Amino acid sequence: MRDPHRERAAGHRVWPLYVGGFLGPYGSTMVTPMVHEVAAGLHGTPQTAAAAVTVYMLPFAALMLVSGTLAERWGRRRVLRVALAAFVVATALCAAAPTMELFLTARALQGATNAFTTPLLVAAISDLVGGARLAKALSRFAAAQAAGQGLSPLFSGVGAAVDWRLAFLVPGLCGLLLVCFPPSRSATLRTATTRASWRSLANRRLALACAVSFLAYLAAVGLTVLAVLRLHDRFALGPVGIGLAASAFGAAGIAAAPLTGRLLHTRGPRLTGLVADAVMVAGLLCAALGARLPLVVAGIVLVGAAVTGLRAATNALAVTSTSDNRGGAASLALSAQFFGGAAAATLWLPVYRALGDGGFALVALVPVLSAVLLTPAGSVGGRSAGPPVRDLTSVPPRGR
Repeated sequence: MRDPHRERAAGHRVWPLYVGGFLGPYGSTMVTPMVHEVAAGLHGTPQTAAAAVTVYMLPFAALMLVSGTLAERWGRRRVLRVALAAFVVATALCAAAPTMELFLTARALQGATNAFTTPLLVAAISDLVGGARLAKALSRFAAAQAAGQGLSPLFSGVGAAVDWRLAFLVPGLCGLLLVCFPPSRSATLRTATTRASWRSLANRRLALACAVSFLAYLAAVGLTVLAVLRLHDRFALGPVGIGLAASAFGAAGIAAAPLTGRLLHTRGPRLTGLVADAVMVAGLLCAALGARLPLVVAGIVLVGAAVTGLRAATNALAVTSTSDNRGGAASLALSAQFFGGAAAATLWLPVYRALGDGGFALVALVPVLSAVLLTPAGSVGGRSAGPPVRDLTSVPPRGR
């Protein structure tokens, strides 16, 4: 029997979709391990340099509220090409900026341009494959995002040890690679349409995806920020040691992708999310209260694996929530994710400073709340949010 999903995916260049998924989280946290070097190089303060994370995250998250729907109306392929070219230019401006003001402006442009790439890639994956292949593809995309978030501190820290401007080489080369070798036309074939409506996004399944996505990053970024502080304060690790420990987050996310894909296909996004939340609780408590370094690193590993599960689950919920505006649905869920990340440092740093390890451990309450939302009784509106838990293909394929 012919498999139309396999036929559509066979022979197409899909790997750029995962490279694009790597770029968004990578860019968001890449400045964190080198704020002192950036401050010294641009004659500013570490506090001002640290604002580079916020000025990236805010336009990135805010524009994703609308970027997916606008791209569906303007045409995915056209928007993706322009956004990737603009991202490369913005990255070059970051590396060449002579002043702190221009550096922060270029970082904001990085975030703004990336807002028009990441959600389109998720939507493209959902159009290109289906069934078991969709679950595996979304898990790989989630692993690519985990790799971007987890490897960013290591790569940036190593680059900054020579010259902080070299840290922008990795995202710049990735962006240039995608400009030269974009996803195959079939992966971004969706042309401009007026069918992509805002109203189709008002559904319970997407609301659940957005809520869980926000909470996942509120906890995950809280872990990455507070783990860096605890590794320095309690175990006296330097930048290289901290970077190596933080890279375990991304490595675990990549390693968890195959298992996540199988669980997502056989048990659906709800149960996948519930399992991931349970793993995240355990990981956060290990990272926050572990008395020995290996236990803290084990906690980082568990949270990295859990985030891949939650990303895959929320992306699956989002892209199956509507048939005519998958780009808009993906962009809303991803926007919620990065708003959660943007809020994490502001929320958790004062708690950690006031309560120490106990304040760090409070982050574990976030995945508990997420698990409550994912249970049938805790669903948005008190009812099941969307199709049955096992069904990743209940929304019919969109017409070309």
